[in-house]
Amino acid sequence: MTEFRGAYTALVTPMTESGEVDYDGFKRLIQFQIMEGIDGIVPLGTTGENPTLDEGEEDRLIEIAVKEAAGKIKVIVGAGSNDTKHMIRYVERAKRLGADAALVVTPYYNRPNDDGLVRHFEEAAKPGIPIIVYNIASRTGRNIPTPLMTQIAKIPNIAGVKESSGDINQIGDVIREIAIPRKNSADKFWVLSGDDSFILPLISLGGDGVISTISNLLPAKVKALTQSALDGDYEKARAIHYELIPFMKAAFIETNPVPIKQALTWAGLPGGPARLPMGKLAPASENILRKAMVEMGIIK
Repeated sequence: MTEFRGAYTALVTPMTESGEVDYDGFKRLIQFQIMEGIDGIVPLGTTGENPTLDEGEEDRLIEIAVKEAAGKIKVIVGAGSNDTKHMIRYVERAKRLGADAALVVTPYYNRPNDDGLVRHFEEAAKPGIPIIVYNIASRTGRNIPTPLMTQIAKIPNIAGVKESSGDINQIGDVIREIAIPRKNSADKFWVLSGDDSFILPLISLGGDGVISTISNLLPAKVKALTQSALDGDYEKARAIHYELIPFMKAAFIETNPVPIKQALTWAGLPGGPARLPMGKLAPASENILRKAMVEMGIIK
């Protein structure tokens, strides 16, 4: 099975001021990511505003991502839905268009019971592309506890998890009970942080990396933090972690991806406005974000 280790960027979807997808800007962002040494990109996730994209826009974004990645970096395509039939179609599309894996979020709003959740991921795995489970109760209303994750992880083609539970004890349990026993097998289970601030603690517990938001703007820094921790150079990793903490906090001062898109725009990279129902940053939030960027030397 494909290796999913290192630093991956949950890509924003750049927009024009009129609200159209900026495809040229999207291409530029991917080229920037590759140039800065990122290990992979994750288009059509929450950071990419996938709930507001139509299928034609999504198709074109996947095609651009796969073409620009061209085997240099991995592409994990967001393919989640709270309707299993739609999810299957999105996973099949990710496979057909050449993605390396599909990211499938826990179904939101309808909050499936345990049996339904297992069967949902069984269906996700059937097309034959590696599946990264996305566990984020804050957006879905449904956490996947470790015993249930253990059951899901046994499904063929379930390759790993993007852990955004925010619970370091749960993350440690997933690594200890699922990932570590499979570490030396051909059927590894990769554990990636879904929170930038958890990169260092997750890897120190034996995890494998991150799907990052702030790496949209700072891919080289996030890669350096991730790789230092994976290499066991915790002194260097801690230094980068503490350097990035103020920007990590500022990048989530309001709902993602509004702050990171504003930060990209201020830095001269493709970002643009978020689509409704996401609105503009409040002036107070703008001040906090700008201050963090100035202190890091990103802008003046």
